Amino acid sequence: MDKQKLEIRLDYSNVMSENIGETHGLARQDLEALQDRTRDIHFDFYRLRERKELPFMNLPYEKEVVDEIKHYVEANRGRFENYVHIGIGGSALGPIAVQAALHHPFYNLLPPEKRRHAPRMFFLDNIDPDRIAGLLDVIDPAKTLFSVVTKSGGTAETISTFMIFMSRLQAALKNKYRDHLVFITDPVKGFLRKLAADEHIQSFSITPGVGGRFSVLTPVGLFPAMLSGLSGDELLSGAGFAVSKCGTEDLLQNPAYLFGAINYLLYRKGKRSVVMLPYSDRLYRTADWFRQLWAESLGKRVNLKKEVVHVGPTPIKALGVTDQHSQVQLYVEGPFDKLFAFLEVESFSETVPIPPFEKPDPTTDYLAGKSMNRLISAEKKATELAMTRHERPNVTFKFPVVSEFTLGQIFMILEIATAYTGRLFEIDPFNQPGVEEGKLATYAFMGREGFQEKRKLIEDELNSRKIYQV
Repeated sequence: MDKQKLEIRLDYSNVMSENIGETHGLARQDLEALQDRTRDIHFDFYRLRERKELPFMNLPYEKEVVDEIKHYVEANRGRFENYVHIGIGGSALGPIAVQAALHHPFYNLLPPEKRRHAPRMFFLDNIDPDRIAGLLDVIDPAKTLFSVVTKSGGTAETISTFMIFMSRLQAALKNKYRDHLVFITDPVKGFLRKLAADEHIQSFSITPGVGGRFSVLTPVGLFPAMLSGLSGDELLSGAGFAVSKCGTEDLLQNPAYLFGAINYLLYRKGKRSVVMLPYSDRLYRTADWFRQLWAESLGKRVNLKKEVVHVGPTPIKALGVTDQHSQVQLYVEGPFDKLFAFLEVESFSETVPIPPFEKPDPTTDYLAGKSMNRLISAEKKATELAMTRHERPNVTFKFPVVSEFTLGQIFMILEIATAYTGRLFEIDPFNQPGVEEGKLATYAFMGREGFQEKRKLIEDELNSRKIYQV
């Protein structure tokens, strides 16, 4: 495989002032002015990697993880009709993005032989009671593998869902229920780690120091990918290729740093949102994954000096061509407060020709003999043209194809971009205090031991508020 032919390119022509004007565009000197800061950040990243303090960038080289998963998959091939992935946030968004990008769009409806006898894949990434009950209507727990994914080992949403399916498994299988469970969690601590040891349940470890939103290239994403027949080796190979490509301190040659710098500079010009707009259904859930990565990493109240800054670009997802008919009017003629990031696929897996009608008609004749591939490409170019004419800054990540290798690339490029952008904003991109506050409040509302005092404080706060409703 010629890896260079599978290289993702970042086209940033349409953020430059020569193409969209000085008011909303960037001049080359704007980017060059960040070069010294970029060099310092790059050197710091290198130092942290050497000390294993930036572990997400070392994931492509942890081949033993892939070997461990391969061993389990080979030993259990054909055993399960269904796979249920129980996780939320970073424990689910990455795995869902992988499945959506790399499998047949109606994978679960294919007969077993067309799935190579891999299980149907279901992802419970929310605690909606109707959805949980609905899944129980369509799967047999006795023919299902349940994967419980939580870094802390005690995420309330994940553990509560696990408890529901655990009771069904025990009722159906008695003592054999353990063979239908896999835990993906911290290597040494937490409820799931202890339960795995006590009950001899198969488990895989999330690399220490890798937060949920950066965990798609750990067993969190690799296990369901490989269980469904995808290549963990190629995902990691693509990510490793991206690490190498982004190994330069030259801002204008580093796609991760460049994407981050564009976001940072345009944020300072009032572009406080970035819209990720894939022109591929396969990549729509990648935009979903990016939303969490960007929002949770960069939305912060305080900076590294503990000064209150309330900073953070807002990530938005849209889908081409669908959202040309729902959002693009706003994007082209609304406020000048957004950057657009297209995801463009140059070669789709399938070619779908458009046949002619029997009777000629000018309404349809221009489409006949073309293909849906050509049409979606034309739609993207037309939207890009309209945005550029209206001085809306936009970039395009160009995928030669959608494959394990290119998906691993984009994951790593965007993760490095996130870490780099956090440094430009002078905030910590790896913590999430706002999320933690909500978790603690949930424990209090649910009556968890040790949170009685917090619940009393919350109740007093709520009782003191005036209520307005209709």
